Amino acid sequence: MPGATGKGTLKILLIEDDEKIASFIIKGMKAAGCVVDHVADGRQGLVLATTEPYDAAIIDIMLPGLDGLSIVEEMRKGKVATPVIILSARGSVEDRVKGLQTGADDYLAKPFAFTELLARVQALVRRSSGITEPTRLAVGDLAVNLVSREVKRADRNIELQPMEFSLLEYLMRNAGRVVSKTMIMEHVWNYDFDPQTNVVEARICRLRDKIDRDFPAKLIHTVRGVGYVLKENS
Repeated sequence: MPGATGKGTLKILLIEDDEKIASFIIKGMKAAGCVVDHVADGRQGLVLATTEPYDAAIIDIMLPGLDGLSIVEEMRKGKVATPVIILSARGSVEDRVKGLQTGADDYLAKPFAFTELLARVQALVRRSSGITEPTRLAVGDLAVNLVSREVKRADRNIELQPMEFSLLEYLMRNAGRVVSKTMIMEHVWNYDFDPQTNVVEARICRLRDKIDRDFPAKLIHTVRGVGYVLKENS
């Protein structure tokens, strides 16, 4: 959660003209305890970026008025050091390099999982604040290394698919807190996820099979009619 950065509530600037993507990001950030200022126009975004204090900015490349890379370039010319994550549908190495050379701190290709965006924002804020990024999550005998993406329970290695890892990370970051199916969909799956499918239940079942099946103490629990919670005792 943002509080883990040591800065309390994070103030985020979002410059994104796609209403669906913007709504997806705003909902997720607010659920994570962030304050979000959102504009869809590049020139309006530049005004906010250069006159208001933000902990981080999330900026799309293709924008009306002024493109994202030009916004970042103008921010850096004006000595605005706000950490910036560039969003783009183009994910080639050349595009990433161009974004970083312009002055952005990170680059995320669409579509993306919200957990990855939030983790990158938190990492940038910690880095700019000089706060060390935690690299390990643990609940009971279950441990996750966020750098190597290794998962162990009772010193036994557990192999997870990328989406399973994202789901487990989200549950562990919210250990002891019940999270609903909607919260999981908004935080773990990307913005074009179809909420009518039973993918959450299927992924939870598969994750349980890997995390809990061979161990007497179960960690992933269903709260009927509410959602799921990861904790040591039922």
